[in-house]
Amino acid sequence: MNAAAPSARTAAIVPAAGRGERLGPGAPKALRTLAGQPMLLHAVRALAAARSIDLVVVAAPEDGVDEARSILAGLDTEAEIVIVSGGETRQDSVARALLALPADVDVVLVHDAARPLVPPDVVDRVSAAVRGGHDAVIPTLGVVDTIKEVDDGIVIGTLDRSRVHAVQTPQGFARAVLQRAHASSEGSDATDDAGLVERMGVVVHTVAGDEEAFKITRPLDLVLAEAILVRRRASGGVV
Repeated sequence: MNAAAPSARTAAIVPAAGRGERLGPGAPKALRTLAGQPMLLHAVRALAAARSIDLVVVAAPEDGVDEARSILAGLDTEAEIVIVSGGETRQDSVARALLALPADVDVVLVHDAARPLVPPDVVDRVSAAVRGGHDAVIPTLGVVDTIKEVDDGIVIGTLDRSRVHAVQTPQGFARAVLQRAHASSEGSDATDDAGLVERMGVVVHTVAGDEEAFKITRPLDLVLAEAILVRRRASGGVV
């Protein structure tokens, strides 16, 4: 990756069109409330609070674009916010958001709306690593549980947990690399953008993640997230 021109900008994409069935029936996951506010608002606020982010592009549910625009309209941030219509799958939503990026964006981060409490420092670490010359960067955490490989209910091996990491978002990429990955991803079953890039043979680097950047998938996760927000408010941190 070549050094960025002074005018080059960094954008964050938020694919937010998923239904989130494990949270139960109802509105799309990103539009469900956390401490009285939609998770989407928390996630975009966290990204916009990072020093490195100039633009946030949200891929909202096709029937929720106006609602997403209304939710984010009052956000106090210097970062530009753009809302586009998302697709049927996460990959479709990211691809549509990529098409909405202006020409001066050369670094792209992709962040799950279901990780609404990501600390801005994590965002900046990922951005800095891409700006520093890496084509693909992901934040990770080491695992603390013993990890077994299981096949049809039978344990077939124990993995070395020192070599196993849990992957978070935002994941950062040189724009050209991410665009190429999505252009060649038809039929892919990769669960994240780094997986698409790996298949092209691009080296994916890691930076330190954060325990508060966990993904909200179950009702219990909402309880934990609300407790974190209470602590942040009490300490005057980013909420």
